[in-house]
Amino acid sequence: MKKTIGILAHVDAGKTTLAEGLLHLAGATRRRGGVEEGTSLLDCDAIERARGITVFSGQAHFSFGGDEYALIDTPGHADFAAEMERALSVLDGAVLLVDGTEGVQGHTQLIWRLLRQRGVPTFFFVGKCDREEADLPAALAQLRARLSPRLLDLSGGFAGELPAAAVESLAEWDDELLERYLDGGYDPALWLRRAAQLAARGELFPVFAGSGLTGQGLEGLLAGLGALLPTDYEERREAPFAARVFGVRRDPGGGRVTFLKILSGSLEVKGEVGGEKVNEIRFYEGERYTQAPRALAGEVCGVTGLRRPLPGGGLGAVGDLPAPALQPVLQVSACWGEQPPGQVRDAFLALQEEDPALEVRWDETLRDLQLRVMGEIQLEVLQELMERRFGLGVAFGPAQICYRETIAAPAVGIGHFEPLRHYAEVWLRLEPGAPGSGVTFASECSTDALAHNWQSLIETHVLEKEHRGVLTGAPLCDVRVVLLKGRAHLKHTEGGDFRQAVYRAIRQGLCGAKSVLLEPWYDFTATLHADQLGRVLADIQRLQGSFSPPEIAGDTAVVSGSGPVATFLHYAAELPAFTHGRGHFSAVYGGYRPCHNADEVVAAAGYDPERDLENPPGSVFCARGAGYPVRWCDVPDMAHLK
Repeated sequence: MKKTIGILAHVDAGKTTLAEGLLHLAGATRRRGGVEEGTSLLDCDAIERARGITVFSGQAHFSFGGDEYALIDTPGHADFAAEMERALSVLDGAVLLVDGTEGVQGHTQLIWRLLRQRGVPTFFFVGKCDREEADLPAALAQLRARLSPRLLDLSGGFAGELPAAAVESLAEWDDELLERYLDGGYDPALWLRRAAQLAARGELFPVFAGSGLTGQGLEGLLAGLGALLPTDYEERREAPFAARVFGVRRDPGGGRVTFLKILSGSLEVKGEVGGEKVNEIRFYEGERYTQAPRALAGEVCGVTGLRRPLPGGGLGAVGDLPAPALQPVLQVSACWGEQPPGQVRDAFLALQEEDPALEVRWDETLRDLQLRVMGEIQLEVLQELMERRFGLGVAFGPAQICYRETIAAPAVGIGHFEPLRHYAEVWLRLEPGAPGSGVTFASECSTDALAHNWQSLIETHVLEKEHRGVLTGAPLCDVRVVLLKGRAHLKHTEGGDFRQAVYRAIRQGLCGAKSVLLEPWYDFTATLHADQLGRVLADIQRLQGSFSPPEIAGDTAVVSGSGPVATFLHYAAELPAFTHGRGHFSAVYGGYRPCHNADEVVAAAGYDPERDLENPPGSVFCARGAGYPVRWCDVPDMAHLK
């Protein structure tokens, strides 16, 4: 069977060491690569080797037990979590690594939530068990308490047959197995099949233990992946071609390489994908690759010749993925001195192809370039990439919070666009959407009132751009847009007319709605000496955060909580300072919540929606052969539809 597995963990948990250990055990490498020595096969970029962390998802292939594996080593640092999330879409199974000396971290829980949202079968591996300070029972207890109680404990080893305790656990979770077990009808093959089925449905999570450095427990992990992670790609080879794009990179020659997973069918060199021709198909082992004439269902490859696909995009018989769950929390402006601004802009746009979350914005009038990032380490890496790849020295201004806006209650928006010889009118209902849903569309308009082609065009215009809120001009999110009614002119309506009407209807509705300013929050974990606990809890309250009851073991305290990025942005540096290096603070993206100081932020922004010429809330009507503007508050009285 062909299987794609990803290794995921928080930073410094030993992900790449585990990956190198698996590759060496399977015979894919002659000697084990090392992160600290700079000899890792997977951390092959100069930036990764210099920093000792994974920045880009690395790939390698190996065979074990008759199965063929594509292995993806993902970044563990929170600043590069978007790169990790992009890889989840092509995984058949995930190995979620937990540091046996530190236990479950905040980033571990973030990865866990993403895996469950995606429905990726998950195998735990408790690593660094060769160290004296490792505590396997405590790590297993944390996994059960914080992630899932349904752990299939194979930490003592696995060679193809379940241990007695695991057999009993499976029987407790499955009525059919329980009945057979009580009747003395234990069937090893049936138990394994049922365990694989439950793992595939996300109802069971095998857990292994060992050390990526010494190789302890790795053979058991591979045996578990072989027995409990079935795939059916052989059956999909005759199906129509479908593939998922999960990465875009540039090779040393500057050529664009699109990384994708073939989900069904096959792809051949010189074949066409979306009107573009495939020049090469490459199978990567770190930075090296071999070329092949064909890629089959279940295989992960790099393709040259494709210029349009972006990460998350679907090719062939599969559609694009929805917007990623992880969103940048900071916005910065780039500074480039006397260097040509056009070159700087084009360079950042090229980097945006690799990381769409950058959302590069260029203002031609102000000569201002802004982009969005997750943190300061990502900014440092971007500076290095600009210098090394494009020969451009850039700096960044002070980081600002990426605010968003939504609405608290439904509102109706009307957009009318009628300059001479143009006509379109649209009525939309704006409704609060689920957190993280973005902007979605639905229609309650009959095709008898407005033809289907016009309704489809309206949906396109609702979803094609990032709409702006009216409090600070921040991006609009978590709003459901419902088409109520619309009107076209038999002779004068063109496609662009409905674009204008839709944009103005959304803005007009927002001006009359109860808008809510949202800010990004962190989920954090603070580990410190118990003597410092009072100071930290007071700091959390001062910074507008909240926390769960602290966990105290001996002289060590662990506090988990959440708080606004705006107030906690620099706390990771403050806590080690006042604890004299004995405290550690880690934070991960925790979503958007109502802004804790909304009035202050809105006042500081000084945004006037009626003066935003690129996003007007008013409409355009026609009288005496000429169009004229109408303010948003007067549009309902002027609208043609009632």
